[in-house]
Amino acid sequence: MRPPLPPLDGRLDRFEITVGSAVEYLRGAWDELREVRFEIASMPVHDRGDGIPLWRVDPAAQRVTLYRVPIERLLPKGHDDAAHRRMAVESAVFHAAAEYVGREPWELGPDARDR
Repeated sequence: MRPPLPPLDGRLDRFEITVGSAVEYLRGAWDELREVRFEIASMPVHDRGDGIPLWRVDPAAQRVTLYRVPIERLLPKGHDDAAHRRMAVESAVFHAAAEYVGREPWELGPDARDR
């Protein structure tokens, strides 16, 4: 018998789990996001000219890429703890998804379709 696997508790694991749960929620609420691939990359390979991007939306390829290092590391001083990192990850997922569907992030809530 194999020994039990350690729990998923590394920074990358927590990032992936947070992204996955936010994406699962959004896919359940927005049909337009069901076929979209949400990917995680360490750093962007392109320059936007207005700062380091946190995500990239590619509607033609039905893909959203989230950049882990900038999302986690560019938090304001004093906000670099587990709770703020989770909020930053969820915020990036919602902002990227909102950009993909042409909405504002706060419009992606459960009652947004009725507006």
